[in-house]
Amino acid sequence: MGSLFRSEEMALCQLFLQSEAAYACVSELGELGLVQFRDLNPDVNAFQRKFVNEVRRCDEMERKLRYLEKEIKKDGIPMLDTGESPEAPQPREMIDLEATFEKLENELREVNQNAEALKRNFLELTELKHILRKTQVFFDEQEGGVNQTTESMTRALITDEARTAGASMGPVQLGYMEKSNEREDYLPCFVAGVILRERLPAFERMLWRACRGNVFLRQAMIETPLEDPTNGDQVHKSVFIIFFQGDQLKTRVKKICEGFRATLYPCPEAPADRREMAMGVMTRIEDLNTVLGQTQDHRHRVLVAAAKNLKNWFVKVRKIKAIYHTLNLFNLDVTQKCLIAECWVPLLDIETIQLALRRGTERSGSSVPPILNRMQTFENPPTYNRTNKFTKAFQALIDAYGVASYREMNPAPYTIITFPFLFAVMFGDLGHGAIMALFGLWMIRKEKGLAAQKTDNEIWNIFFGGRYIIFLMGVFSMYTGMIYNDIFSKSLNIFGSHWQMSYNKSTVMENKYLQLSPKEDYEGSPYPFGMDPIWQVAGSNKIIFHNAYKMKISIIFGVIHMVFGVVMSWHNHTYFRNRISLIYEFIPQLMFLLLLFFYMVLLMFIKWIKFAATNEKPYSEACAPSILITFIDMVLFNTPKPAPSGCGVYMFWGQHFVQVLFVLLALGCIPIMLFAKPMLIMQARKLANVQPIAGASSDAETGGVSNGGPHGGGGPHEEEEEMSEIFIHQSIHTIEYVLGSVSHTASYLRLWALSLAHAQLAEVLWTMVLSIGLKQEGWFGGVILTCVFGFWAILTVGILVLMEGLSAFLHTLRLHWVEFQSKFYKGQGYAFQPFSFDAIIENGSAAVEE
Repeated sequence: MGSLFRSEEMALCQLFLQSEAAYACVSELGELGLVQFRDLNPDVNAFQRKFVNEVRRCDEMERKLRYLEKEIKKDGIPMLDTGESPEAPQPREMIDLEATFEKLENELREVNQNAEALKRNFLELTELKHILRKTQVFFDEQEGGVNQTTESMTRALITDEARTAGASMGPVQLGYMEKSNEREDYLPCFVAGVILRERLPAFERMLWRACRGNVFLRQAMIETPLEDPTNGDQVHKSVFIIFFQGDQLKTRVKKICEGFRATLYPCPEAPADRREMAMGVMTRIEDLNTVLGQTQDHRHRVLVAAAKNLKNWFVKVRKIKAIYHTLNLFNLDVTQKCLIAECWVPLLDIETIQLALRRGTERSGSSVPPILNRMQTFENPPTYNRTNKFTKAFQALIDAYGVASYREMNPAPYTIITFPFLFAVMFGDLGHGAIMALFGLWMIRKEKGLAAQKTDNEIWNIFFGGRYIIFLMGVFSMYTGMIYNDIFSKSLNIFGSHWQMSYNKSTVMENKYLQLSPKEDYEGSPYPFGMDPIWQVAGSNKIIFHNAYKMKISIIFGVIHMVFGVVMSWHNHTYFRNRISLIYEFIPQLMFLLLLFFYMVLLMFIKWIKFAATNEKPYSEACAPSILITFIDMVLFNTPKPAPSGCGVYMFWGQHFVQVLFVLLALGCIPIMLFAKPMLIMQARKLANVQPIAGASSDAETGGVSNGGPHGGGGPHEEEEEMSEIFIHQSIHTIEYVLGSVSHTASYLRLWALSLAHAQLAEVLWTMVLSIGLKQEGWFGGVILTCVFGFWAILTVGILVLMEGLSAFLHTLRLHWVEFQSKFYKGQGYAFQPFSFDAIIENGSAAVEE
């Protein structure tokens, strides 16, 4: 089979590269993305490898580019992204790149430092401007300022209780201070400054308590917020002026201001000096505004020029770093002139890889061609499944359960059909499926533009990555919706109902207990496609009919799905030439499933074919036996209960004998699955006289994955398991399969349950929401209908499409992972992770955006 159904055949190769050609050759392999290198220096510290200095230089360049990117984003400058991926630069070009980045970083840092200094100066002048304005108001209020306060100073003794309460300081007059009963005059003075507004109450209390109320504080808010030059935040500040007497209080006040990070500014006492200083401050502010504008323009020009090339620079640096990181995985030969590497490569791409190596050699100008030798190994190769944009999402669903073992059957191609189909069985509605399909189709049509946006919204990335799954789920849901004849809980009467009313129509519609007779009211031929629309108005009988129909098709689809999974194990056993597993596992498993559960499916079809409401006894509807009771009696060997008069006990002749035979054969398969394989392994060991070694895989001894055999990989002489472990493993596997066949069959009933729940929710929304608007009349009814329809549409999309769709998706995922894949899929491999520039750049871009 092709790689779509199995992973690619892989080969372990040894690569010899001349030192001067190694960089160019690895660059070509990175563009190709088909080689997974192995680390040949696992015991060597990362800081002791040959190209560690080059990697550090790349890290430093990345740091500078991230700094530039941060500054560009801060200014909101768009970065040019052409979508092209430039080639990896030559090693000699690293010096030019380093010089360019160094120059840009230094220039930008210098501009930022100058701009910060200018902004700090501008802030100081702005604060001084507000101080001069506010203090002028303070002085004007006192008609002469501080000099008059010395004339009218009185003793200001504030009680301890008032100080403890932290009373707000009002305009008090400062008095003389008494020391040792001696009168001493102090010249009154003041300080002015600004402080953050949120610190002002604490600042005021501290001044009051520390100075014992012998200070006079006035403050006023600065209306416009000021810009902090350090981080660019807007801060709110207030102007204050403090009057006090004496050097001791002056020292204390300044220390308190320093502790609260208040900024003090000089403020002349004379009004003329204050006016002159204010004029000088305004002139300097105007000059600073001009210089700041020029500085910002220069900074903007530097960032715009850098933004044009930033994406390409990131790509180049990451490619250089990836190349040197890969070269660190190589070994040096004795002569120090040749690099030796080991790598996994797809067998079909060896010629393509050799061509890439030749191109790299020609680019480097080397005269010695590279050598690529295939090696023999007993190791399990990595699993590599080729995907495209359509199959990638389905393969991701499979790999989320576990990466396939090497050359194991790949469930992804079959999942492309079975996954959306089982989803649609639960989600079947023509209207809801159309909404989902249109959303998926929109993402497919716009995928180039949407992919170029590279958003870091995780939910959107999940939707966009699964756009083809969403589209197929919507299309299949439209199909099952037509089968159910269900569109927003209503039916489409395209071909006309095949039921005719023999009663008066009003009588039938008003009497909920009156039913149509299949003998008299049915035409005899079924509706051409899907369900007859008459079931939409069937009342309580509708859910009974849908219940029986959907329950049976759920079991039918489930058994077919599981049988298909068991058949997939046959492909694995034959491919790996595992004859013991083929005979003593596959055949008993298939017989067990067919003799019990597939037989139950056949009984359903026999019941549908032989029994009908229009038939006479013993094949009338009243004589139809219950499939569930029949299956239980079959497994327990019970004798069926007597049938009603004129009806038969069995569906066909010899049914009892067939059922007993099938159950006995199915029970006989269990000991074969349990003991046959371990006993044959033990017998083979005795004949070969092999001593067991702990820790191996039983598949290897029984002809399992033979990596060195005809299908690629290592050899059959791997380590062997203890016999006790083989018996335990086989017992667990057998018990899991036997019990799982019962539980897995019942698990498929979720198809029936979710389908009924989805249909009932849609009917509830129609009946309790939209029908209210449809019953209104007149222009007012039109307004009501518009509002009700909007509410109904929101609930439909939010609950029935999104929430119910997510629920059906998760249940479908479980049916594939557990019920289907457990029959043949081990998922014990490890993914092929080639050295690819595309993957490295994509992951690097996501990391930077985060």
